[in-house]
Amino acid sequence: MNKVGRYFLNIALGVDQLGNTLWGGCPDETISSRLGRIKTANGGKIPWTRPWPKIMDWALDKIDKNHSIKSIEKDEFEQINNEAVFDSQIGTGKKNG
Repeated sequence: MNKVGRYFLNIALGVDQLGNTLWGGCPDETISSRLGRIKTANGGKIPWTRPWPKIMDWALDKIDKNHSIKSIEKDEFEQINNEAVFDSQIGTGKKNG
């Protein structure tokens, strides 16, 4: 990837992480990774009690099958567990860790 492409990819990643942070998540995790964690914690499905995550995951699946599951950031998972992020507002209702 050239420098310009990498620059725009980094900006997109930053916006994604900012969105997750504004949504109450870990500032170093993407929305896709968070959706993947919620999906995994709920037996492979995002509950309809949280329509926006469900719709976002559906849309991402149309672009890239199993995108949220593939996007789970394993290296961020320990940090998230250590910070005891609470995802009740978007899915699991469980503390991680």
